[in-house]
Amino acid sequence: MNKKTQQVMFSSKTSEWGTPQKLYDMLDSIYGFTLDPCATAENSKCKEYFTKEEDGLSKTWKGHTVFMNPPYGRDIKKWIKKAHEESKSRGTTVVCLIPSRTDTKYWHDYCMKAEKIYFVKGRLKFGDATNSAPFPSAIVVFRRGSWLRLFNPKAITLCQN
Repeated sequence: MNKKTQQVMFSSKTSEWGTPQKLYDMLDSIYGFTLDPCATAENSKCKEYFTKEEDGLSKTWKGHTVFMNPPYGRDIKKWIKKAHEESKSRGTTVVCLIPSRTDTKYWHDYCMKAEKIYFVKGRLKFGDATNSAPFPSAIVVFRRGSWLRLFNPKAITLCQN
């Protein structure tokens, strides 16, 4: 990736952006979220949440239905790995709102093992931004047993929580 591309993709005074409320509400009506592991007190979406200071990467998400809109900087790969690993616990589902960066190593190492991937049509407006994001977005759903779909699509129905 050249320097100019990096400046566009990682250009922001902050890597924390509030999730568009309508999108969150739609997903919450489907999944019923109980934890937001990378929030601020101002933009948290769930009753239970972790701030940057509490370090959601170091906490367990076991047993929760997690909504994760991670910081979009270089550490995003740590959050995606954590989402994938935590989803292996019984009763844990992790729904991630992330940039659709299908050319990255983390996408192939983790996102391609997700139960579902939804590509968001158009570009989202995050928080109080006046402009849309300069990248497409995806919703990646990790849930225990979803790797089985690679081998036997019917096995998923039998093995999921």
